Amino acid sequence: MLEGSAEPHGSYGGLRVVAGSFVTGISMPLSPRSALSFLATLVVLPIMLSSCATPPPASDPDALAEYRETNDPAEPTNRVFYAINNGIDTVLLKPIAQVYRAVLPQTVRTHTHNFLANLGEPVQLFNDMFEAKPRRAGDSLMRLMLNTTVGVGGVFDVATDLGWPDHDSDSGITLAIWGIPNGPYLFLPILGPSSPREALGFGMDYAVNPMSWIGHGQTDTVLGYSKTALSAIDARAAVLDDLDKITSQALDPYATIRSLYRQHRQSQIENVREDTEATVPAWFPPTPKPTTSVAGAQKP
Repeated sequence: MLEGSAEPHGSYGGLRVVAGSFVTGISMPLSPRSALSFLATLVVLPIMLSSCATPPPASDPDALAEYRETNDPAEPTNRVFYAINNGIDTVLLKPIAQVYRAVLPQTVRTHTHNFLANLGEPVQLFNDMFEAKPRRAGDSLMRLMLNTTVGVGGVFDVATDLGWPDHDSDSGITLAIWGIPNGPYLFLPILGPSSPREALGFGMDYAVNPMSWIGHGQTDTVLGYSKTALSAIDARAAVLDDLDKITSQALDPYATIRSLYRQHRQSQIENVREDTEATVPAWFPPTPKPTTSVAGAQKP
């Protein structure tokens, strides 16, 4: 499974572009009403245009079973959006990401990623709580407080070194934990690989992101777009080599990306679902287990 070495936090707590290749998880500098309208358009448009995807006839059970397993009824439209996003990536985002990685040393890029990740920590904390994961919520809270203060606004990830590890958490995962079905695969303009559940999660994360509560004057708009652009470049630079391998080696990059995206998201969901540790923090020294001698006598 393909994962970026450095994934920005935000609405998806991870890389959303194993494809076209823009990132979700970036706070769009839109008004709440505009954001909801934008989201609705992204979700409804592919579904409306999916009528051209005709399922195989019942007389071909193998093809029909494959069609249902793929769960991509809007594939013709999705491929159009994939091609458009891929074209934009080829002429714009990829070259910028290449320059970004070539010009800036790894240390600067790491600190930039840390800063962006810290901006998304409140959204992660919100989802940890609504997933009923107090242990993970405690980690997110400590990361936010430590990295914002001692870590100079998140530039330094001191929380990880002190025992508060990072993890994936977003509203798409939260909805999955609640039992909301994923729905058919969608490749949305700008946002890339998604589904109705993931698109709804994107809207939820936008709504709870404190950055979306800030006023929408000219300065706020500039800062919002700057953060969006930097997040996209940071995420794209992290997967330059991986995406190049997919586009050059895969027989069908669209299908490969669809499969990798689903595997990645399912892995994230299962990691949260299986995390049943109590609120005793990971940095708390474990109780040493008594050892037993060869003769079976218990040692102190």
